[in-house]
Amino acid sequence: MGAAGKYCVAGVGQTAYGKLPGRSAESLTVEAIRNALADAGIGKDEIDCVLTKAPTSEFQMLFSTRIAECIGVVPKVTATIDNAGASTATAVAYAAMCIEAGQCSAAVVSYGDNPVTGSRKVYSEFGGAHSIPYGLLGAAGHYALIAQRYLHECGKSPDDLAAVPLGDRAWAQRNPNAYFRKPLTLSECLGARWVVEPFRLFDCCPITDGAAAVVVVPAARAKDLAKKPVYLSGFGQGHCAAELTSRTTLTASGALQSGRTAFAMAGITPRDVDFLQLYDPFSIVPPITLEEYGFCARGEGLDFLAHGRTAPQGALPMNTSGGLLSETGMPGMQLIVEAVRQLRGECGDRQVHEAAVGVVSNQGGYMTTHATLVLSNRPL
Repeated sequence: MGAAGKYCVAGVGQTAYGKLPGRSAESLTVEAIRNALADAGIGKDEIDCVLTKAPTSEFQMLFSTRIAECIGVVPKVTATIDNAGASTATAVAYAAMCIEAGQCSAAVVSYGDNPVTGSRKVYSEFGGAHSIPYGLLGAAGHYALIAQRYLHECGKSPDDLAAVPLGDRAWAQRNPNAYFRKPLTLSECLGARWVVEPFRLFDCCPITDGAAAVVVVPAARAKDLAKKPVYLSGFGQGHCAAELTSRTTLTASGALQSGRTAFAMAGITPRDVDFLQLYDPFSIVPPITLEEYGFCARGEGLDFLAHGRTAPQGALPMNTSGGLLSETGMPGMQLIVEAVRQLRGECGDRQVHEAAVGVVSNQGGYMTTHATLVLSNRPL
């Protein structure tokens, strides 16, 4: 199916991020969807596809159908997608493919959860049957193992990881909705407590309540709506083995295949990209993603990030709303929302000059799943 450039994100919406007592995953998701529909200037009567990421904090059966009922939509297509942190980019691509196949005509894609004020159990017990015997309980331990190996292979130290949280925080200071906006210094990064070596506190994303959503429609329909359309120019996926302990290498991810697929669909190379929104639950993820997307050679990701290259005034802006490390630890959809706003030119003090092409990465598990979106402000 030739879906590239034929579909648009017509509206985006979100809630506040942080500690939101009294809010359920459903109520947060509904708020974000309503905001996205209002942003697009489209009525819910046009929506016939409702897609959600599965709430991370606890299993909820038929979540997408409950959301459809809450917003008053009887969908032709609905699904609760679980690619962990790669779910939202996966669902945006799935929406386009469903419209392309004639199964529906307009979709809302959303994610919402309340792991701060609800259940946080899954975050502490995250791990599979083959990982638990090794003492790998929780995402931080898995990613720390990856990071230790990467630093060893590349001749780097834990101090070199600080470029990622420092860049995110510099952008977050320009984002009024970011969870962490307080200025962050290198000495504060390096002096913070260890979580699990080689990660210090600021190398790890926060856990936050919140929700975000987008509306996906055919490009022809988007031209008549309230906001400037943002084109879905390319998408792809790539996935490693489910268990870290069964992989032949610890420092590779699905970004290599996912990026190649998305870039080829869009007909672009890294030189064409104006900004990046890279999934960063831990500071080791962006350097590996940059390498596998082709922005730098293997082993050079941390050098690429050094000296503020992706921070404000840098050559390649990255995570312009603060990323997972500073805006919100919510998995994935917020990066898509920020990319759309950048391509519309709506980001004020953090606006990327003449932003025309942006790349979003989503990643799930412990570099287990990966999905990529190429978004543009015009057909490519």
